[in-house]
Amino acid sequence: MTTPELTREHARALDEADPLAPLRAQFDIPEGLIYLDGNSLGVLPRATPARVQQVVAQEWGQGLIGSWNTAGWMTLPARVGDAIARLLGVGAGEVVATDSTSLNLYKVLDVALRLQRHDAPQRRVIVSERSNFPTDLYIAQSLAGQHGCSLRLVESPGQIEAALGPDSAVLLLTHVNYRTGRLHDMAALSAAAHAAGALTVWDLAHSAGAVPLQLQADGADFAVGCGYKYLNGGPGAPAFAWVRPELASHEAQPLAGWIGHARPFAFVPGYEAGRGITRYLSGTPPIIALAALECGVQTLLAAEPLGGMAALRRKSLALTRLFSEAVEQRCAGHGLALVSPRDDALRGSQVCLSRADGGYAIVQALIARGVIGDFRAGDAESQVPDILRFGVTPLYTRFVDVWDAVEHLRQVLEAGQWRDPRFQQQAAVT
Repeated sequence: MTTPELTREHARALDEADPLAPLRAQFDIPEGLIYLDGNSLGVLPRATPARVQQVVAQEWGQGLIGSWNTAGWMTLPARVGDAIARLLGVGAGEVVATDSTSLNLYKVLDVALRLQRHDAPQRRVIVSERSNFPTDLYIAQSLAGQHGCSLRLVESPGQIEAALGPDSAVLLLTHVNYRTGRLHDMAALSAAAHAAGALTVWDLAHSAGAVPLQLQADGADFAVGCGYKYLNGGPGAPAFAWVRPELASHEAQPLAGWIGHARPFAFVPGYEAGRGITRYLSGTPPIIALAALECGVQTLLAAEPLGGMAALRRKSLALTRLFSEAVEQRCAGHGLALVSPRDDALRGSQVCLSRADGGYAIVQALIARGVIGDFRAGDAESQVPDILRFGVTPLYTRFVDVWDAVEHLRQVLEAGQWRDPRFQQQAAVT
């Protein structure tokens, strides 16, 4: 079926009819900027500066150490965790906001491997994708070495189920692939892993706050995710960890610290793990960062009266669909190929394009025009293409933003602007 010719008026009409449009007012977005990189760093919520200032000037400045009690600092990891739990389809008391995604992944993957070692010592393989986010693979490699296991990497999503077998200990996947935007079927893959006797560890970095989640119903065993992408918690915001409740108290996680102790202020020399998810805490909570993250999570919970994550997901799909169709109509003949899935059921909240050459420079030329996306380098040896990546965040991305971004992309390509030498100079962060 031929897609009707798209126009800016069509995009404007979609914005006028958007019931989620008022949520954009929660954010401080620079005038004239089209921000399509919320899948790397979310926009600043307007409430965050005042909240951080309150923590610094009042709770710290005036309350000093007493604020651990009077301002509820000690309970902040659990309080923010409970707010995140509402986005994950799990209950209060099942999530903690703590540490980084990498550290939390180390904790839960180590516990999963130890559980399997006790119950099924023949299971010594971690199964994952070669295209998984590198830090996940690095941590899996490290723990595989420590546990005498091996890491089995599949080349495509269709090979995952076949890679599971009697030797599989853990299936480790990122729910939405960071490069392609492809969304895994968590329920189906978790069921396949369990049928093979494996536990599941899910990285939700590109799905928490972007797609509806039901971790319990979908059979996840462990999950981690970061706070600075769709949760809008700010650069380097604390991450979160969730463990299926019936598994949460079986093992002590490897980064035992005083906050995860059953009695942190007993100050005894021997470690006694706390109950449930609290044992996944380690050191002293970063209070200022957690306060900022709490503001970010509240921007998502503000969507609950308007339909919550289901409504945000509908808008996300409409935005990414418009982006893909507009690129194919308006940028045809310029060597762009759509990498992210066309099927709504398989697509996260980003549009990924590839091009044989100039990908980095094209993104830089767009940034110079105020259209912020990002670039992910490919690997010629493995025939993995460079990726031009554009994330949409339905809390604040408008349909007209998508239209205008594609128009800027068309102009950059038609004028060959990306060939300007200044756009060839690669910065440290791409």
